[in-house]
Order: sequence, then structure tokens, then C-alpha cells
Amino acid sequence: MTTTPSDPTTAPPGRPPVVDLATWQTARDELLVREKAHTREGDALAAARRRLPMVEFDGTVEVVGADGPVPFLDLFQGREELVVYKHMWWDDAPHQGQCEGCTTTAWHLQDASYLHARGVSFAVLTTGRWDEVAAYVEFMGYTQPWYSVRGVAGPAGGHMGYLTSYLRDGDRTFLTYSTTGRGNERVNASLGLLDMTPYGRGEAWEDTPEGWPGGRHACWSWRTDADGNATWGPTSRPVPQWTRPGATPVETLGRHGDPS
Repeated sequence: MTTTPSDPTTAPPGRPPVVDLATWQTARDELLVREKAHTREGDALAAARRRLPMVEFDGTVEVVGADGPVPFLDLFQGREELVVYKHMWWDDAPHQGQCEGCTTTAWHLQDASYLHARGVSFAVLTTGRWDEVAAYVEFMGYTQPWYSVRGVAGPAGGHMGYLTSYLRDGDRTFLTYSTTGRGNERVNASLGLLDMTPYGRGEAWEDTPEGWPGGRHACWSWRTDADGNATWGPTSRPVPQWTRPGATPVETLGRHGDPS
């Protein structure tokens, strides 16, 4: 049997009031109405997304992967649809100096089995030189295909940091959709789960109850030191990298060159 104090002053300081289960259920049901409206609006946006016009481009343009140069068409792996993540890249930087946001996105989609089951292929594109990219992919233990689009313009290359969708009709290839910024969050299941927790993401932009633990600037938790402390200091690296063999603290991030 669950007992709940009836005196709201028993709630810990800086926390919502403590109530009985029935009162909580009423408040939860009220929020559910808004959540369902949000879901339906998302469905409407997805329907509009499917009706966007397409841009045709040359699918024979070559990109470089583990097997050398291949036509972009090969990324479809015989399927009709393709989703790619365009991973930003810093030339000549060590592994810990690569983009923490892109690392987060790529880390959350290491198995595309469910996409494949629906006729959709997945790949990661980046502008890095292939020798550097290959070493990074090996270090991170990624199993999805990566390709360098260095020097490739147009829909097959272009700006990095985007989730992009393509369609193939025989040998014809089309750009259908692209998003960046918070649009990339649809890949990151961790952010969705954090949004369900009492403290949320712990970022400064969030609207949180008065007295709640203070947040940091956006994405503050995407880099930590060896002890798991969130920091962008000289010993930090993207969070997933600490699970990699040989991921030890460093004296400098060694970030050189311009982001591509």
C-alpha cells in the first residue's frame, strides 16, 4: 500500500507539491490532452514533409568509402530510400577533437536493421579525408557505412550537421528532405528519455520549476572528463568516446584547422 503525506509542505524544497495518486492522475490526464495534440501536429507535419517537392541530382557522383570511390547510388544498397547523417569534421584533429553533437547523433544509430526492414538504407557522410575518417570510425567502433564527400557539391555533399533523406527511382536520385539543429534530435533517443525525467536535460534554456537544479548551456553534457564530469575543458571528449579502448585524458583537444 502506498501512502502519501497530505501536507504539501512535506515536499522537498524546490520541488512540486506532493499529492495523492488521484490528484496526480487528474493532472497527468490534463497534460495528456496537450501531448496528444502535439502528436497529431507531428503527424500533420510528417504528411506535409512527404509532399515536399524533390531535387534531382547526379547519382553517379563518386564518394569515398571503405572500398574506395563508389557512385552515390551505391549508398542505397539496392533499396529505394536512403537516410544519411552528415557528420561535421575538423581536419587534423584527434578523435576527441571531433564534433560532440555529431558524435552524439551518429552514436544513437549504430544499427539500421529496422530501417532496412522498411526498405530504407542508412549511411554517414563527412567531409574529412578518408584516411582520417577510417581511423575515427575504427576507434568509435561504428558498424554503419561511412563515406567521405570531400569536394562533392550539391545534394550529395553540401553542408554538414544535417539529417537528409533521398529517394531512388532506378538510376535517378532525388533529394527529398533535410533538417539540422534540433531537427536532428529525432535520432537521439537519450534526449527523448531525458525529457520524461523530473530534471529534464539540465540545459539552461529549459523552463524548469523554481528551485530546480540549475542547468548549463545547451549540450553541456555532450563532453565529459574521465570521471564523467561535464566539461569543455582540456581533458574532455564526447561522452560516447569514454567507452572506446584507449580513451584516456588528454592535455589538449588539439583541434586544428577549420570545420568542414
